[in-house]
Amino acid sequence: MTIRFAALTALAALSVGTACGAQMLPKDTEVWTPEPPVVAPGAQAGAAPSDALVLFDGTDLSQWVATKDKSPAGWTVEGGVLTVNKAAGNIETKQSFGDYQLHIEWRVPATITGEGQARGNSGLFLASTGGGDAGYEIQILDSYQNPTYVNGQAASLYKQRPPLANAMRKPGEWQTYDVIWRAPVFGADGALVKPARVTLLHNGVLVQDNVELTGETVFIGKPKYKPHGRSPIKLQAHRDPSEPISFRNIWVRELAPAG
Repeated sequence: MTIRFAALTALAALSVGTACGAQMLPKDTEVWTPEPPVVAPGAQAGAAPSDALVLFDGTDLSQWVATKDKSPAGWTVEGGVLTVNKAAGNIETKQSFGDYQLHIEWRVPATITGEGQARGNSGLFLASTGGGDAGYEIQILDSYQNPTYVNGQAASLYKQRPPLANAMRKPGEWQTYDVIWRAPVFGADGALVKPARVTLLHNGVLVQDNVELTGETVFIGKPKYKPHGRSPIKLQAHRDPSEPISFRNIWVRELAPAG
């Protein structure tokens, strides 16, 4: 049996070699260059890797400005935590980005009041394309036992796509968003060449899976695109009456454009 098995194996190898025109070796399918860059991961879960730009490390808002006039960001930093100042309005990064990986942590106060959209409301705008709430929004909201329309709950692509699951922790606990953002591409004439795409994990749970956006976020009506280039990342100061939410540990890694 051993001799017969060896003969069959040799015959199979000969057949493969004949079909390919020559006997293939393992090294024929090995790729050695170029080598991927070395990136040291964070020392603990959620910590920024070595090639990340830290947007908020708990100390100051030097990476942020007010959206309305690009003056210094007027939110509160205390105890390593960034808290929304609703009267000061939205803030956005000084730097603009194309495609990226983003990590952000946020917390709804344990004392939160209100219901529906008036309970811990804010927003993460993956690309701020103008003043106010212009851009592409991932909803931030207390969605722990707080019913609302599903394309407006936490981790929804606001008014476009509900999350695949509700992974919300209860108020007072920290939430995490990990985002892969693929920015839209426009031609020289301003026409859309490639739509934006988003992948989102909420508290480690996949809730948006490479979703194609149909345009920028709008509160009323249908989304649509307008041409733009690299854009800041924006955080929303929603004017609902509930207690303001907080953020910590925000970092971003720029990515090469998708092929």
